[in-house]
Amino acid sequence: MAGNDWINSYLEAILDVGPGIEDAKSSLLLRERGHFSPTRYFVEEVITGFDETDFHRTWLRAAATRGPKERNTRLENMCWRIWNLARKKKQLEGEEAERKAKRRVERERGRKEATNDMSEDLSEGEKGDLLGDVSSQGDSVRGRMPRINSVDMMENLANQLKEKKLYIVLISLHGLIRGENMELGRDSDTGGQVKYVVELARALGTMPGVYRVDLLTRQVSAPDVDWSYAEPAEMLSPRSTENLSQELGESSGAYIIRIPFGPKDKYIPKELLWPHIPEFVDCALSHIRQISKVLGEQIGGGQPVWPVAIHGHYADAGDSAALLSGALNVPMLFTGHSLGRDKLEQLLKQGWLSREEINSTYKIMRRIEAEELSLDASEIVITSTRQEIEEQWRLYDGFDPVLERKLRARIKRGVSCHGRFMPRMVVIPPGMEFHHIVPQNGDMNGDIERDEENSTSPDPPIWSEIMRFFSNPRKPMVLALARPDPKKNITTLVKAFGECRPLRELANLTLIMGNRDNIDEMSGTNASVLLSILKLIDKYDLYGQVAYPKHHKQYEVPDIYRLAAKTKGVFINPAFIEPFGLTLIEAAAYGLPTVATKNGGPVDILRVLDNGLLVDPHDQQSIADALLKLVSDKQLWTRCRLNGLKNIHLFSWPEHCKAYLSRIAMCKPRKPQWQRSDIGFENPETNSPGDSLRDIQDLSLNLKFSLDGEKSEGTESGTLDNSLDVEDSVDRKGNLENAVLKLSKVAIGGAEKASLMEKADQNVGGSRFPATRMRKYIFVIAVDLDSVSDIPKIIRTIMEAAGKENPVGFILSTSLSISDVNSLLISAGISPLEFDVFICNSGSDLYYPSSSSEEGPGLPFMEDLDYQSHIEYRWGGEGLRKTLVRWTTSVNEKNGLIVEEDELRSTAHCCVLKVKDPELVPPVKELRKLMRIQALRCHVIYCQNGTLNVIPVLASRAQALRYLFLRWGMELSNVIVFAGECGDTDYECLLGGIHKTVILKGIGNSALKLHSNRSYPLEHVLSFDSPNIVQAEGCCNEEIRASLQKLGVINK
Repeated sequence: MAGNDWINSYLEAILDVGPGIEDAKSSLLLRERGHFSPTRYFVEEVITGFDETDFHRTWLRAAATRGPKERNTRLENMCWRIWNLARKKKQLEGEEAERKAKRRVERERGRKEATNDMSEDLSEGEKGDLLGDVSSQGDSVRGRMPRINSVDMMENLANQLKEKKLYIVLISLHGLIRGENMELGRDSDTGGQVKYVVELARALGTMPGVYRVDLLTRQVSAPDVDWSYAEPAEMLSPRSTENLSQELGESSGAYIIRIPFGPKDKYIPKELLWPHIPEFVDCALSHIRQISKVLGEQIGGGQPVWPVAIHGHYADAGDSAALLSGALNVPMLFTGHSLGRDKLEQLLKQGWLSREEINSTYKIMRRIEAEELSLDASEIVITSTRQEIEEQWRLYDGFDPVLERKLRARIKRGVSCHGRFMPRMVVIPPGMEFHHIVPQNGDMNGDIERDEENSTSPDPPIWSEIMRFFSNPRKPMVLALARPDPKKNITTLVKAFGECRPLRELANLTLIMGNRDNIDEMSGTNASVLLSILKLIDKYDLYGQVAYPKHHKQYEVPDIYRLAAKTKGVFINPAFIEPFGLTLIEAAAYGLPTVATKNGGPVDILRVLDNGLLVDPHDQQSIADALLKLVSDKQLWTRCRLNGLKNIHLFSWPEHCKAYLSRIAMCKPRKPQWQRSDIGFENPETNSPGDSLRDIQDLSLNLKFSLDGEKSEGTESGTLDNSLDVEDSVDRKGNLENAVLKLSKVAIGGAEKASLMEKADQNVGGSRFPATRMRKYIFVIAVDLDSVSDIPKIIRTIMEAAGKENPVGFILSTSLSISDVNSLLISAGISPLEFDVFICNSGSDLYYPSSSSEEGPGLPFMEDLDYQSHIEYRWGGEGLRKTLVRWTTSVNEKNGLIVEEDELRSTAHCCVLKVKDPELVPPVKELRKLMRIQALRCHVIYCQNGTLNVIPVLASRAQALRYLFLRWGMELSNVIVFAGECGDTDYECLLGGIHKTVILKGIGNSALKLHSNRSYPLEHVLSFDSPNIVQAEGCCNEEIRASLQKLGVINK
C-alpha cells in the first residue's frame, strides 16, 4: 500500500532528526511548552489521515526486518507506540459515538415526556383561563418575550428607550482588558472577546437612553503585566459623537471596572479562575449596590437605579452573571463566544487525550456546567450566527431547538408551559467602528492610483515590509489574515495558489500569520503549520509571489487592508469552520471583495453584504476558481466592492446596539422586590452593641408569622401582598399590622397558640425587624450531618466559642424545614431568639424569629415573603413536581422503594424527596440533566440527612446570604461560615466568596459519597489555600477559638 510505504519512509526520516514519541500525552504537553519536532508534527497532523491497520502493518514490517542495530529497535518501538496511539484514538471515538447515541435517546425521551405533559391542557376553556393567569413559572404571555418580526419594530423598541436612563452591566473576567492599546494576542485569554466587550461597552455608552455602562473584569496587579490593568476604574471615551445627544450626568458614560479577586499580584489563565468566581460575585454585588444608590440620587429620585440587565461573556462570566442576576432579581443576557461542549468534542475527535485528561487540563466540565447554568438563568442568549445555535448550543442539555419552538408556539397561543422555559436565542452580529474609515470614491481603474500617487503623505511602513517580498508588487493581492492554526486552513490556500498557474500570473499572495521571532519558540501546532507553508512555497517555487512578514502591529491592520484594496485585491478566509468572521466585515469596510468558507458565520455575513463568494474549504480547486474569478473579472470585483461599502453599515456598532437594546426592551422588567428605605445602605457612625439582626424597624417588610413553615393559601396571602402595595405612607403601618395579625390568626391555630397571637398583637405596632449591619460579626452555622440530633451540640459549641467580647449574630443555614428546626431547638432547649435568621430548605426559605425577648421557645417564626418572590424566577411549580414523581417511579421500578415524595416537608419553593439508599439513587448530575432536557430549571441538592431537595434554580444557601446583604446591609466580609469537611451537594457554594470560613475537621466526612459522581472534582472549584479559609482540628471550643484568632475575628 502506497500510504503504508509513505508512513515507513516518514518514520525513517524522524529517526534521522529527533527522538521518538514519549507517550500518549506528550503531544499536548509538548505543544504547550512551545517546542517543535517532526515526531510531534507526524502525530498531530498526519496520523488522522490513516487507518489503524496502516500503522499495524508498519509495526509488523518493522518487527519482521528488525536487526541487531539500535536504529531498527527504535523504529519497531516507535511503530508499536504509534499503532497503540491510533488504537486508543479509535477506542475514544467509539466511546464518544456511544455517548452521543445515548444522548440522542435521552433527548428524545425528555422531549416526548415534556410534550405529553403539555398536551393535557389544550381545551379552549383552560386556554382562556390561562390568558389572564400570572404564572409563577414566568411563562405568561405578558411575562415572556414576543418575537421581533421586522426592522421597523426593532427601531420602535429602540426608540422607546431614548427617554429612559438605563444602567447596563457587562461582565468579562479573563484576559487583560483596557480601553486603549489592547494587547490582543498577548496570550490565549486576550483575544477577540476582549476587543468585542470593550467596543460594545463603549458603543452602548453613547446610545440614547443608556445612562451608564459598567464592564466588570478582574483587577490584575502583577509584575509581568502593565500597571494600567491595576487601575480600579477606566472611563471609555466615545469613538464618535454621533449619538451623544442626551444630557451627560456626573456618573454617566461607559466604564471598565476592575474588581480585585483571586490571587493577589498574579495573572492567571481562565482555567484557574473557577475557585474565585464567588469572590468576584460578592465584590461585584457591592459595587452594583453602591452605583445603584449613586445613580438613584442623580437620576432616580432617591430610589436605587438597578441594572436593566446583566450580560455575561464566556462561561466564567456567565456563571457570575447568573448568580448576580439571581441576587439582584434582574434579567440576564449571555454570550458564549466559544462553547465548552464544542471544544470537548473537537479534543475527543483528535484522540490524544481521554475525557478525564481533558477535564484535568481545561476544567472543561466546570465550564460546561457554567454554560448550562447560564442557559437556566438567561432571558436571552446572543449569538453571532445561526450556525452557533444549530450546531453548538443544541449540544447542551438546557437547549433543544425543537422543544423551544413548541414552547414558543404555546406562549403565542396563551397556553401554559407547565413551568418549562427555554432562553431566546438571538443572532446579533458583532459591530464595528467605521467612523475612521474613509473609502475611496471614483473609477477604480485609475482614480485611486492617481490619488495616492499625488499624495504627499508617506506610505505606511507595513507596506514596504510586505512589498519587499514581491517581484511585481503592482499585481492584485490575495490577502489572508489568520493565525498559523490548522483550523484556519492556510496550507490549502497556499496549495490552491501554487497549483493554479493563471492565478499565480495575475495575483500575489500575502499571509499575515501573527507575530514571531523564532519558529522554534512557537507552539508546536503553529510551528508545524508555518513550516508546512514554507515547504509549500519552496515546492511550488512561489518566491517573489508570496509575502509572509514576521511582525505587524495591531494598528497596522487597517493599512494592510488598504494596501490590498489599492492593488484591487481580494480578502480570503478559508477556515474549515469560522464561528463568525469579523475579518470579513473589516475587509469589506475597506472596499475589499471577499472569498470565504461556507461553514459558519460567513454565510450570514455574505448574505447581508453580497460582496463575495463562498467556497468549500476542503475543495482546493474551488478556492482557486473563486479567487481567479474575482481577480480577473473587474466588473464583478467592482460590484462586490460597492455592495460591501453600501451594506457595511448593517454591521456598525449603532446598528448592533439598536438590536441589542430592542431585545432588552422586550424582557420583562425585574428588580429587587422589596419596598424599602435607605436604611440598608447607610453606615451609621455608632452602633449599639446590643442591637441585633432583629432590632431595626422596617414597616415595609413582607413577612408572615408561621410556626410550622407551611405556606398560606388563598385570600390571606393576597391580602398581605395587597396591603404592601398601598402607596399611602400614612396608612401603610396600619395595613401591615392588620395583614400580619390576620395572617397570624390563620397560621397559628389552637388554644395553646392564643397567647403567642396576643403577644404579636402587642408587638406588631412596634415591630423591630432584621438589620444585619448592626452586628460586628455574623456566624453562619452551616454544618451538614447524617444525624440531626448532633446539630445542637455543634450550635452550643460555636456559640460558646464566640464569647462575649464582640456583638455576634447567628444564622442557622440548613437543608431542614422550619418545622424540623423548631422541633430540634425545642428538644435541645435552645431558644430561637438566639438566632437572627434561619435559612431553611437548602436556601429556598428565609425566616426570622419573633422580636420579643420575653417570649418563650414556642414563638412563631416570620417568613420573608420578599425572598420568596425574589427566588421565584423560573420555578417550575406543579409541572416540576409531576416530573419528579415520574422520576421517582422509574427509579423505584428498577431498585425497589428507595425514594419517595415527602409532602409534609415540601414547601411552595422546595420539593423534598426522602432517599432511603443514596447509593442506589442516580447521581445528582443525572437528575439535573433530566430536568434541563425537559426545560425545567431548578437546583437539585442531595442532602446528608437523607433527603433530596429541589429548589428554584437561583436559590441556594449562599444566595440567601447575598440577599441579606442587599436587603439588610449585612456585610459579607463580616460573615464567618462554619462548615464540615464535606456536606450536601451544595457544599462548594458555602466556602467561596469574601466571607470567612472555618472548616471543622472530622465533621461531615460521610457526605463524600454524595460527591463521588460529580462532573468535576471539588478541587476545581475550591481554593483551600485561601487566607479566608482555616481548618479547626475538631469541633471544640479551643480549636474553634484558635481558628477565629487566625481569621482575626477575636483577639489572642
